[in-house]
Amino acid sequence: MSTQDKIEDHGLLRFLTCGSVDDGKSTLIGRLLFDTKTILADTLSAITRTSEKRGMGAVDLSLLTDGLQAEREQGITIDVAYRYFSTGTRKYIIADAPGHEQYTRNMITAASTANLAIILIDARKGVLTQTRRHSKLASLVGIPHLIVAINKMDLVDYSQETYEKIKADYLEFAAKVGIEDIRFIPLSALNGDMIVDRGDALNWYDGPTLLDMLEVAPAAHTEHDEPFRFPVQYVCRPQDSANPELHDYRGFMGRIESGSIKVGDAVTVLPSGRESTVKSVQLGGVDIGAAFTEQSITLLLADEIDTSRGDMIVKTAEAPAAVKEIRATVCWLAETPLDRARTYLIRHTTRDSKAKLTGIDHRLDVNTLENLPADKLAMNDIAEVSFKLAQPLFVDPYLENRGTGAFIIIDESSNNTVGAGMIL
Repeated sequence: MSTQDKIEDHGLLRFLTCGSVDDGKSTLIGRLLFDTKTILADTLSAITRTSEKRGMGAVDLSLLTDGLQAEREQGITIDVAYRYFSTGTRKYIIADAPGHEQYTRNMITAASTANLAIILIDARKGVLTQTRRHSKLASLVGIPHLIVAINKMDLVDYSQETYEKIKADYLEFAAKVGIEDIRFIPLSALNGDMIVDRGDALNWYDGPTLLDMLEVAPAAHTEHDEPFRFPVQYVCRPQDSANPELHDYRGFMGRIESGSIKVGDAVTVLPSGRESTVKSVQLGGVDIGAAFTEQSITLLLADEIDTSRGDMIVKTAEAPAAVKEIRATVCWLAETPLDRARTYLIRHTTRDSKAKLTGIDHRLDVNTLENLPADKLAMNDIAEVSFKLAQPLFVDPYLENRGTGAFIIIDESSNNTVGAGMIL
């Protein structure tokens, strides 16, 4: 076996960068892409020309992620910019989230699929309101791992004392809000110190580089056993009179939100509660015997059970709760405020249910992190609310299972997505 064959694949890692305005998030990502040699030559040439037009002495690596014209003009990140790269051991999806309070909804969207967040802090400014806000939001949406990257160390003469002071301040804040899994690293995104290469300026720091941390960070769905959840998207009944073998074919197609399944497993179809066993697990029409989280597959069952889109197939011993009332943390996305008198549509996995708001417990002030009383929600507001449902949903708490703990709220009149929720 060759050396290449022996390299262990650590799996896909989705991570988020966030922090205050101008902390260097886009430059950090650009540096990661540049130093891991994942930038195409024509892309590098384009940003080199743009940097020269701006009179910069070096390539502005932040241009690799600041793709919107408005961002380039203002020098800030407005929308969420996604980038993809890979190393010898794993693949990455990076989300560069906006720093402004008015783009809270953009950050929540980016954070909802991340398994790790890099919180950037400007070494000159220390822990700021936006640092605390983004850390709280990352914790709120269930990101299990945080890396606090104290950036721009080159502007404070790579001072270890400054680094230790910021680290102590952040740990004091984290203890108050219950953030536990935190790692710290000093770096200079501009110069590349401690990003991919160690550099020569931070010899007092003996920990791993940022890339070293990312390479060994746990991937999603790997840290604890998750129950099998398979929302049915489509029922496949081929109509081919020339092929009698397909006459009785009944395949349930969808994406595995969590867990794994194999031929012979006992399963239950919800909401009917009918039980059967798995006869075949297929991918692209080929029987693969077993499948796992995030694979899109077709399941064939031993018994003929009336099943349709919106139903959920689970292992018999691992059925989720079927509920007609939910409490959830909701981020309101729409410019039109939440209307207590209206009926909304909640879309949970592949199942829809009409819903009425029954109460707003409190709203989170994202700057002070205080819970405040509220009777309405405006755009970017985050609140703990309750809904009454017309149809049962099969849910898990969001912090235990993101796939079946999340939902979106749809305005029936416009069909626009107006909110995103995490079940408590």
